Amino acid sequence: MRVTQSLIQSQFLAAISSLESNLSQTQNQISSNQSFTTASQNPAAAGTVNNYAQALAQSQQFGTNASSAQTRLSTEDSTLSEVQSALQSLRDLALEANNSTISAVDRTSIAAQAVQIQNTLLGLANTQDGNGEYLFGGYSTQTQPFTLSSSGATYHGDQGQRQVQIAAGQSVADGDSGNTVFQQIKTGNGTFTTAAATANTGTGVVGATTVSNPATYGAGNGIYTIDFTAPGTYEVRDSTNAVIGNGAYTDGGTISFGGIQVTLSGTPAAGDTFSVAPSGNQSLFTTVQNLIAGLQSGSSSPAANAQLGNTINAALDNIDQALDQMSNVRADVGGRLNSITTQQSVASSQQIQLQSNISSLQGLDYAAAITTLTQQNTTLSASLQAFSLTQGLSLFNYIK
Repeated sequence: MRVTQSLIQSQFLAAISSLESNLSQTQNQISSNQSFTTASQNPAAAGTVNNYAQALAQSQQFGTNASSAQTRLSTEDSTLSEVQSALQSLRDLALEANNSTISAVDRTSIAAQAVQIQNTLLGLANTQDGNGEYLFGGYSTQTQPFTLSSSGATYHGDQGQRQVQIAAGQSVADGDSGNTVFQQIKTGNGTFTTAAATANTGTGVVGATTVSNPATYGAGNGIYTIDFTAPGTYEVRDSTNAVIGNGAYTDGGTISFGGIQVTLSGTPAAGDTFSVAPSGNQSLFTTVQNLIAGLQSGSSSPAANAQLGNTINAALDNIDQALDQMSNVRADVGGRLNSITTQQSVASSQQIQLQSNISSLQGLDYAAAITTLTQQNTTLSASLQAFSLTQGLSLFNYIK
């Protein structure tokens, strides 16, 4: 093959181009601190790095979800703590009002304070998170959950509970609906509730109630009536109106039947009745409204005072149930927060490992890269000088 000047030049240029390409690649490696920046430079490692990167991105997204849920649940927990404080204040007011020595003016003042607590509870039930979404609206996070009504409050949310994925195969609820927290609260002692008939004319007031034998109480439908046939004499009837017990009444004594015990005080009149029924669910706001209405009733007669006493005692029982409800919800929220914290710790370790794996495959040996860059620079410079010298050579230079 004939070696021409143009062929020599082409070969020189190709070699120099290759040297410059290698030099540029090394410079890119140093500037990016990566051993390769395109899949073509190391296909096998690039595929593995891509898989690691996808897993890392997914883990980081789960982390973002977890942090969001953690913030929302922490806000809910602090809100429920404030609800508990407000309920405890309301309970203290009810105890203060449940005293025959205080005046109607005092009760009116207590009622005004109860109204303020009612407004505080409404504001807490309508709490929004940092994104302006209502905590207790269920899925309806853009709708104010509660508005006051004559019977307490109306709930405008739903019963939904948003789930947030914090890991592969693991989700947590980032809140609780207002229906669960504020509406579905057991009445009475949580098993059964008692009430005095509004037509009672005596001064009988229901006190402590307990379940002495759950198996016996659960055997029937739990509906009974305590009828006072004469002052100091009572009989107990079941839901079929059959007499299942009777006896002599003692002020402050306990009446036992059907696996339960009911304490009464005062002097019930002949014809007075007290009902017993299984606990139902009642809104917290209905409990508060009933208490306020009782305090504002302006009772003055002994019978009216007894009715107020029954109203206040019922409110105290229902407030206790509401406090228990808040504690239960907070315990559940705490469990979810613990799950998030645990998963965040696991995710952090996973992300560190994934980043280490990516670094081991794609990370650059900086010292070696600098050495290579120096060598490539030297080789390129020498090649350019050699090429420059050979350009001026000709056979005629050697003919004398």
